[in-house]
Amino acid sequence: MSRYLITSALPYINGVKHLGNLVGSMLPADAYARFQRARGREVLFICATDEHGTPAELAAHEAGMPIDEYCARMHSVQKDLGSRFGLSFDHFGRSHSPQNHEITQHFYHQLDQNGLLEERSTRQVYSIDDKRFLPDRYVVGTCPHCGYESARGDQCENCTRVLDPADLINPHSAISGSTNIEIRDSNHLFLKQSLMVGRLREWIDSRKDWPLLVTSIARKWLDEGLNDRSITRDLSWGIPVAYEGKVRPGFEGKVFYVWFDAPIEYIGATMEWADATKNNWKRWWREDEGAGDVRYVQVMGKDNVPFHTVGFPVTLFGSEEPWKVVDYIKGLNWMNYYGGKFSTSGNRGIFMDQALELLPADYWRWYLLANAPEPADSNFTWEHFQATINHDLADVLGNFVNRIAKFCTARFEGRIPDQGEYGPLEIETTQALEQKLTSLTGYMEALDFRKSTSELRSMWVIGNEYLQRAEPWMKIKTDPASAGVSIRYALNLALLFASLAQPFIPETSAKITRALNNTDSPLIWPRNVADRLSQLTPGAAITVPEVLFAKIEDSQVAEWAERFGGAEKKL
Repeated sequence: MSRYLITSALPYINGVKHLGNLVGSMLPADAYARFQRARGREVLFICATDEHGTPAELAAHEAGMPIDEYCARMHSVQKDLGSRFGLSFDHFGRSHSPQNHEITQHFYHQLDQNGLLEERSTRQVYSIDDKRFLPDRYVVGTCPHCGYESARGDQCENCTRVLDPADLINPHSAISGSTNIEIRDSNHLFLKQSLMVGRLREWIDSRKDWPLLVTSIARKWLDEGLNDRSITRDLSWGIPVAYEGKVRPGFEGKVFYVWFDAPIEYIGATMEWADATKNNWKRWWREDEGAGDVRYVQVMGKDNVPFHTVGFPVTLFGSEEPWKVVDYIKGLNWMNYYGGKFSTSGNRGIFMDQALELLPADYWRWYLLANAPEPADSNFTWEHFQATINHDLADVLGNFVNRIAKFCTARFEGRIPDQGEYGPLEIETTQALEQKLTSLTGYMEALDFRKSTSELRSMWVIGNEYLQRAEPWMKIKTDPASAGVSIRYALNLALLFASLAQPFIPETSAKITRALNNTDSPLIWPRNVADRLSQLTPGAAITVPEVLFAKIEDSQVAEWAERFGGAEKKL
């Protein structure tokens, strides 16, 4: 495929996201988008804030702001933080946009016309003290399956089981904490998911290359029996249950459930992008408009997998229209903080704005991707963060680049040596790097980020080992031409490393490129190593880049552990 549609799970609007959110969807999706662009593919990378549902209402209530103003402000905050982290979204939209209203109501109409929606009276929690029905997430209690005491009425955060508020033990209102609640009747629209089980199972079984994490979660839902799901809620904030401006009778004051309209916002955000850039969104989403040659990749945490392997596909299939469905889902586990969970609602762990107060984005990007929670949950500790940054970025990459640039400046007047030809050592090193490049490219195509960073790190190590064997600082005394060959080769390696590191540490890659090549041109992913070892023009001037990565000191680790919690203050 030459065109790639990449979507990251939508971050909730309820506050600044923590590093677990970042590594669970947005950051790996960005690394993949950058990689595919560097490969010369046409990429559309879409994300948006998820602005409906109870997290938004509760957060606005706590902030003392009208919900529309709160969502607008937090969208701006999240968009800015994403930009500062180097997230290269082609568009970062809003699920409350007019475009998402339009497309969500279109899908509602199609599903209704196709007999997949049914009105049913439900027994729903009503808070007498709050004088209102409580949506699922407004009800908190003990999960009947795992005993987690802070489970929400829609899904247990601990065991990921989908719940009904009536299932909870000792339920209470998330708004007031009141236990003065009762069950009352309320009319809602149900999506007949149960009619789609066969088609879903056939579709999921056909995805042979999907991660086991994703297919096991999807099949678990199907094996346990896929129940019809309510797609409306008793809320005022959201997308009205309407079509072409006409509210469905009996559904005044109700809106679509956030998990119905949030995945549709992938399309809605693409429509926003198209309206802003005068592009055609249908060529990315409609098979009858050219989307057949698009590879669609979704990236998300494991708690979002059910809604993207079941809920959203039911909507697309049920419309009986030629919509593009996902080709590959990258599901990730959770990154924990000293053995406990990062939590937006519980304010536990390090958040994106706090992280950038401490260190530049590339420190965090590298660490998170090198420790992405792919095979299992991973665990953030300050000590491990320090060790990773100091070894990988300061000692291996940073030392390599600064060492050769300084040597070139001191002994070759800051110009790339122009005498001599590459010899057996350079040929041997190039062959070793070729093997690593093949593996690295394969891992990136497979969205395997831990293996990718490991392979890239090993290439940096090969570069350092080359310098140790070439010893230009010794040869300069007796054979300046030979020393010059080594420096020219090593400088080209540094530029090669910058190209390969760009998906992970883009700002650092740009610094290296500017220092060695005096250009801000896009970094192209190499097809092979040999062709990239004559990029730099002999005799051209270079500069010594500023220190790429400062080592993290023990005193900083102690300070940060005190501020955010460490081994002695497990969360």
